[in-house]
Amino acid sequence: MPLTLDDFDYELPERLIAQRPPAARGGSRLLAIVDSGPRDLSFRQLPTLLRAGDLLVFNDSRVVHARLHGVKQTGGRIEVLVERALGPHQALAQIRASKSPAAGSRLRLADAFDVTVLGRVGEFFHLAFPDQVPLLELLERHGELPLPPYITRGAGDGDEERYQTVFARHPGSVAAPTAGLHFDQAMLDELRRHGVDAAYLTLHVGAGTFQPVRCHDISRHRMHREHYLLPDATVAAISRTRAAGGRIVAVGTTSLRALESAARSGPLAAGSGETDIFIVPGFRFQVADALLTNFHLPRSTLLMLVSAFAGIAPIRAAYAHAIEAEYRFFSYGDAMFLTRQACNSNS
Repeated sequence: MPLTLDDFDYELPERLIAQRPPAARGGSRLLAIVDSGPRDLSFRQLPTLLRAGDLLVFNDSRVVHARLHGVKQTGGRIEVLVERALGPHQALAQIRASKSPAAGSRLRLADAFDVTVLGRVGEFFHLAFPDQVPLLELLERHGELPLPPYITRGAGDGDEERYQTVFARHPGSVAAPTAGLHFDQAMLDELRRHGVDAAYLTLHVGAGTFQPVRCHDISRHRMHREHYLLPDATVAAISRTRAAGGRIVAVGTTSLRALESAARSGPLAAGSGETDIFIVPGFRFQVADALLTNFHLPRSTLLMLVSAFAGIAPIRAAYAHAIEAEYRFFSYGDAMFLTRQACNSNS
């Protein structure tokens, strides 16, 4: 039987949606899915699940101030969420407005500059920004940090630090690669002392990561596109780890998507590209052996991804356990450690 949205649904009490990060990085809980069943750990116990010779692959993308408020020429208020840059002065964006702006119209943003609506690209608006200042500089100067839609408060000063990973380098994401938020420098140093190495790639997370799947038959869903860069050094580190018998541990679904995208057409190769990879049960993983991730929204592509990686039944059981044990869910929530099922079946 084909898989449907109902296969990836669950009821989550609203009180379990984390509205704020834990008091300190690494202060979250960690649910490990192992052969003997779920293990309730603290994130500080992550080294006990890893082995000397393992390689953690992190996404070092940095979240930009992608949310802007403004008005249309008619005076109507709008909210703009930049999805991704298209060069130094153009971008795709979501626009919330009482009536969608027409192609050719101008928008005043942050009471500081004007943009022109060039047209539509699917559900996004194609915007031209002023060419005197680079787009990312304009966003950092006038925009706001875009917390996810299920966080019901505005971004505060604390989010400027805590909604970025400590290793964030390359600006371009509109949502954090949240599995990496748990790591502080002390944890990275401890893992290195244990013989666990680290490597980095960049995948700029788009707002599409929060878009619901609307097709009941999930095979009809089409993924949003995201830009990734896989450096030569990371490919070399993966090759060395494989040769020495170590495991490749993807930190976050974004790292996993980038790795598997780069291996879709043959051996893993360094380079950059656009990915719209949609990972569902039955997908044949080529690179990642284990995955560190947060808990994901019901009926979402990310829940489908982790179900493909660890198995539908184990993920259902893990989520039921997490809800009963009152784990904290989503971006500022707790973490899971998963190992890849032996054969990527739907069981």
